[in-house]
Amino acid sequence: MTGSGTERRALGVIPARYASTRFPGKAIAPIDGKPMVQRVIESARQARLLDQIVVATDHPYIQAAAQACDCPVVMPEGNFNSGTDRIAAGIRDYSHEIVVNIQGDLPYLPAEMIDAIVEPLLANPTIPCATLARQVTESAELTDRTLARVIMDQNQNALYFSRATIPFAKAGDDEMHWLERGAYYRHIGLYGFQREFLQTVVSLPQSPLENIEGLEQLRILEHGYQMRVVLTKLDVYPVDRPEDVAIVERRQRQAAGQS
Repeated sequence: MTGSGTERRALGVIPARYASTRFPGKAIAPIDGKPMVQRVIESARQARLLDQIVVATDHPYIQAAAQACDCPVVMPEGNFNSGTDRIAAGIRDYSHEIVVNIQGDLPYLPAEMIDAIVEPLLANPTIPCATLARQVTESAELTDRTLARVIMDQNQNALYFSRATIPFAKAGDDEMHWLERGAYYRHIGLYGFQREFLQTVVSLPQSPLENIEGLEQLRILEHGYQMRVVLTKLDVYPVDRPEDVAIVERRQRQAAGQS
């Protein structure tokens, strides 16, 4: 990890709470022999454009795991509805102009994804926030309701996010026709914010579409703010449930060319 080389600096924050609904304690679940939070820290440290990394948590076990690999930890007090809220409360002692929400359940996150989010925010301070998307290439991704899809305008700003298949193929048309033409994009849930805008986001009330879809990023769009979508060809595999651990470990071995 090296500095951004500009006067503006980027802080990577890993929100990691203990009481995960689907997988309690998953932040310290072993991933190839190390607590998951350590794997996320190691991945984030490979990013070129992050000047510092910190873990934001609510539990001493996660604190100890992060500190064991020399990563600073903040433990903001309060009950938080999302990782974004936890981050905003935890960065008060940091002065970085850009803040990246690095999901704590992505143990082998490609560092290039982090840099891809930071780059437009560094280059253009008028972009309030950014996220990632990847073109859908498999038909199974169109119907998997655990995944979020995104549609964009011609300037690559998000128009809408949904767990439904969007855009909807009109009557008499075929989704496979549009899949082959690259019409569908899957959202990858990393977010970068200009610091001031992050504070704006957490001050906004929850929105109707956010509650219907269960997607917190819709709060930003529904209140009239823009979110830049950065396209990537890379992929990432989250750990949502205990059975995902073996899947992620196997995929990592395959990516490394091991049996």
